[in-house]
Amino acid sequence: MLERKAIRRMAALRLLQVAAIALAVVLLWAIFMRVDAGNDAGLPPGEELPDGQAPGVRRQDDGTIKVGLTMDTLQEERWIKDQEMFGEAVKALGAEFIVMTADSDDAKQIEQAETLIGMGVDILVVVPHDAEAAATIVNKAHAAGIKVLSYDRLVRNADVDLYVSFDNERVGELQAEAITKRVPAGKYVYIGGPETDYNAHLVKKGVFNVLQPYIDRGEITIVFDQWTRDWQPANARDNMRIALEANEGRIDAVIAGNDGTAGGAIEALAEWGLAGQVPVAGQDAELAAAQRIVAGTQTMTVYKPIRQLAEVAAELAVKMAKGETPRADRLVNNGKLDVPSVLLTPIAVNADNIDETIIADGFHAREEVYKHIER
Repeated sequence: MLERKAIRRMAALRLLQVAAIALAVVLLWAIFMRVDAGNDAGLPPGEELPDGQAPGVRRQDDGTIKVGLTMDTLQEERWIKDQEMFGEAVKALGAEFIVMTADSDDAKQIEQAETLIGMGVDILVVVPHDAEAAATIVNKAHAAGIKVLSYDRLVRNADVDLYVSFDNERVGELQAEAITKRVPAGKYVYIGGPETDYNAHLVKKGVFNVLQPYIDRGEITIVFDQWTRDWQPANARDNMRIALEANEGRIDAVIAGNDGTAGGAIEALAEWGLAGQVPVAGQDAELAAAQRIVAGTQTMTVYKPIRQLAEVAAELAVKMAKGETPRADRLVNNGKLDVPSVLLTPIAVNADNIDETIIADGFHAREEVYKHIER
């Protein structure tokens, strides 16, 4: 009798074990189906779309849009302004703002982008250090169902969702137009930005759009043409020193990729006693450049109203995060596709209109711009 009770007890136990295993299998199957459904929407494993939410739209539980920004550098004055103004604009739209800066390190920028993706940002905004290397960031974001907005600098050879910048080709044209008015013939030096930055190529293209007819007529000779690694003024100064030595100081005009490189070139010109004698063009309207313009050592800069750029980019980023289709006014090819783009209009600034442009806009205070000028 006891033996029969034991047998029945063991059979019941086995039945319970089988039932538990069956339940576990059903639960695992259900979990798998939910993960697979999430991946169909472009989401990473373990995440799902809230009810009524479109694929690619990733919100926090409280419904707040989260905007991630990965920046190349904060070494230049303008990028500090970009970060601050873009962050302010994002927050004014009721979204959360997270920013990371890569210190001009491609591997670090990719790693930081991965971190932002892992934090569940709804949209990733990228200011790339290397236009080609940043394609990896776009691919990783898209794999997680996150759209990418390329801010000011275009990511090359990637499926970028939107590009917001100034018309950088026009920037170069404004530089060359200003300098050729001053020096319609002579020996020109071109100190570009880094070859890895596609914007540097666009600016250079604009410069040579204007210079080429002069070159073809034999009126202008390009005696030095060099890229500047990482936009560093010290590298630009070294390039300018080489140009001056190779031409025994006989240089008639300099066009530089930005105000930082223009400043480096002016340092080298000063060593030859030529600062203020040789016209120099830059761009970005940095404070130091504005001070050099009123002092007479830099001829012009190109003002790109950063607040306008930041506010437009923030508005479009939040719309994209909500699943809306952003407006674009043109297409810009990045080597892989024609990227929907919004390009704003740059403004040439010299000593004649500096008060009516960057000072009137509050970009720089008048007392700061003229602080080194004797009253």
